[in-house]
Amino acid sequence: MNIFIDNKSGLPIYDQIYSQIKSQIISGGLREDQLLPSIRNLAKDLGISVITTRRAYDELEREGFIYTVAGKGCFVAAKNTELLREENLRQIEERLQEIRDLAAASGLSREDIIEMFSVIEEETT
Repeated sequence: MNIFIDNKSGLPIYDQIYSQIKSQIISGGLREDQLLPSIRNLAKDLGISVITTRRAYDELEREGFIYTVAGKGCFVAAKNTELLREENLRQIEERLQEIRDLAAASGLSREDIIEMFSVIEEETT
């Protein structure tokens, strides 16, 4: 598992850890029932507080991405297809917002965007 902390990023460290682990789970980089590094070991490897690492793991567990087995550690939870679908929908909505904003700044109409999407779709089929 690769986690990179960017101290220049405006994001809190726990959020960077949370986002990167979540992304690796969604992409399949981390497999179901795979053991994650212990909170203490991850904190040591990253040179950060155990409290910060625990906060990221707690958030992942609260959202159903990982589960904890007492005395054994934290593991990647089975992929909940509804949870993954919701995450994908959220990401699509964010990107559509960005497209809408960029289109408005460029003076493009809704029809222009639909036409662009149709052309892209035709090229990939």
